[in-house]
Amino acid sequence: MQPEGSHLRMAMPCRPASHQRSVALAGPPVAMTMLACQADNVTFAVAFAELDGPARVGPALHAMTEAARTNVQGQAVMLKPAQVRGMTPYAAAQQWRMNGRLPDGRAVESHGVVFARGMQVYQATVVGEQPGEEAVRNFLEALAVQP
Repeated sequence: MQPEGSHLRMAMPCRPASHQRSVALAGPPVAMTMLACQADNVTFAVAFAELDGPARVGPALHAMTEAARTNVQGQAVMLKPAQVRGMTPYAAAQQWRMNGRLPDGRAVESHGVVFARGMQVYQATVVGEQPGEEAVRNFLEALAVQP
């Protein structure tokens, strides 16, 4: 599928709900679109926003990574440069695996990636108590951006 308003091609294991909200993302607020669904007690989510200039992309990617860490009170156990087909190279584009906790105290793993294509920034995450390696790999490897 390709979410309306994005350059992203993706595959989700379930039918996502979509909503948009204004988010302060390393500067003035921007409209961020979020799509999320649950399958087998695992949440799959994608968020994206259009920025107003290249100087904001790196800080926005850092902010999105930090937000993912904060959401699960996580600690990175793997962090590496992102590799998404068609992405624009940015040093702040990262892929991670974090161990963390939900607000109710349950232990979770968060797998995700932040990247950009031009001025559009993206975050894709998989969060669950024990997300299957194959489901995580299939979700993240299906991501691709087109001009």
